[in-house]
Amino acid sequence: MTHTRTVELEGHIIDSGTMGRCFALVMEMGGEFEVEQFDVGRREDEESYCRLQVSAADPDRLQSILHELHQNGANLTDPVDATLEAAPADRVVPAGFYSTTNHPTQVRYEGAWLDVENVEMDCAVVVDPAEPRAYTAVLNAVEAGDLVVTGEAGIRVDPPDRPRSGGGHFGFMQGGVSSERPSESLIERVAGAVVETTESGGTVLVVAGPAVIHSGAGDALARLVREGYVDALSAGNGFAVHDIERALYGTSLGMDIETLEHPRKGHKHHIYTISEVIRAGGIAEAVAEGLVDEGVMYECVVNDVPYVLAGSIRDDGPLPDTITDAVEAQNAIREQAHEADLVVMLSTLLHSVAVGNCLPSTTKVVCVDIDPATVTQLLDRGSSQAIGMVTDIGTFVPTLAEKILDD
Repeated sequence: MTHTRTVELEGHIIDSGTMGRCFALVMEMGGEFEVEQFDVGRREDEESYCRLQVSAADPDRLQSILHELHQNGANLTDPVDATLEAAPADRVVPAGFYSTTNHPTQVRYEGAWLDVENVEMDCAVVVDPAEPRAYTAVLNAVEAGDLVVTGEAGIRVDPPDRPRSGGGHFGFMQGGVSSERPSESLIERVAGAVVETTESGGTVLVVAGPAVIHSGAGDALARLVREGYVDALSAGNGFAVHDIERALYGTSLGMDIETLEHPRKGHKHHIYTISEVIRAGGIAEAVAEGLVDEGVMYECVVNDVPYVLAGSIRDDGPLPDTITDAVEAQNAIREQAHEADLVVMLSTLLHSVAVGNCLPSTTKVVCVDIDPATVTQLLDRGSSQAIGMVTDIGTFVPTLAEKILDD
């Protein structure tokens, strides 16, 4: 006996590769398909439509095929309401709960489609019938009695299309990794995207690693904060310590940024820095009393740019501002990520992946690192909307600041 369901694809499904990818998935997973309708968008502003019948001899195999097709934006033509089950306890979801992608998603409830709020990958979807509304919830935020979506019935996913036009400054952000070192034209386009986001009232989030300071790029990033092109900062304890150490001693992890020499007792500067900030009561307090009068963290404080410093197991100190509870840090990062329109990730693997996990696929992302593995891992984790640039961060940030501020 053959089991069959009908699905449909809409959008720029040809030039984005979505249609071909779905066809290949069906065949690779041992199923068959028959195209029932195929309408080609012939002009730039026209979308294409494809309806296909998918079949398999085994119902479980068909379900697996439908799952993979669904993840790529294929939706059933005979939608029913989503299946809801109450969470049996706090932080416990029903078996077979729907695990989200980072693409815009809708769930069907009482015959109407609800947009899922705060979309991010690897979450549950909770429906509140009182409003009604649907929203994502990380597993540790699920409460007993929450109505959680299970299975994949009554769910629509809409992966972003590859734009047919240049798309202005954002047109180059179509995923992939550039190994150009460093490309003036690419940096100029990133600069244009930052300016465009700022001038349109959007939010630019910078995710920065200690290498930004250690490479000598801290002054350029501080200038971007001062001039209003950074709206939020996400970093770790090490970044803030290096930055403030530079302000206090002119060194980063004991190395003089200007001469590249290691002064006597320079290896102790980072721990001295932590001690002084703790003594002051925090970074803002250290700025207020004049202890810290330059650098990225200084500019964040005096220009009211919010920052999240997420700690790790290897942190010295840490600084009073560093969030040491992992779940609390995740929630703070998540709040930043949901507000961002453009995210610029600068030489930090762990924080780039952490922020990337919280972003919907509609958020523009630029990831810059000297190590191709950092950029590749971010894309492999599901941040397919990101463009990766493999280059020296010490060259990229000053050039970016120059393009934004001086051109």
